[in-house]
Amino acid sequence: MQKEWFEINVCSIMKITLLVVGRTVEKHYITAIADYTERTRHYLPFEIEVIPELKNTKSLSAEQQKEKEGELILKALQPGDAVVLLDEHGKEFRSVEFAAWVERKMHTVGKRLVFVIGGPYGFSPAVYAAAGEKLSLSKMTFSHQMIRLIFVEQLYRAMTILAGGPYHHE
Repeated sequence: MQKEWFEINVCSIMKITLLVVGRTVEKHYITAIADYTERTRHYLPFEIEVIPELKNTKSLSAEQQKEKEGELILKALQPGDAVVLLDEHGKEFRSVEFAAWVERKMHTVGKRLVFVIGGPYGFSPAVYAAAGEKLSLSKMTFSHQMIRLIFVEQLYRAMTILAGGPYHHE
């Protein structure tokens, strides 16, 4: 694929949003996430949208917390969004497979492709119902802050694979 074609056409096709619950607090993650976010924006519109963490969660059960977070996630979605949950039970890809998957989405998603990282207990049934797909970044469990970094790095890697850049070696 020619890089010029890729850069011109991908920006007009869709926007990618990473929707997360709670802000990133570790400085090293903040720095790395910002770096990969900026790199990714050279290829397509990309943003990270933060839903504030719930307050006073000690009085809430895990199910109640999922429900309240789910309400906030659903409010952040827009009509026409293609919603993909980052979920341990989702489909796993190799990096080149993920790049091909993203490329297919570029041709089928009209407006916004939204990836969602939930809170510590996962997603409410309503959020699962609103999602079109689930992806897993690993069978291992990572902190929510690490998953943010892993995702933005993999999205950047996918963009460089599609553009024929030197970042990914295979």
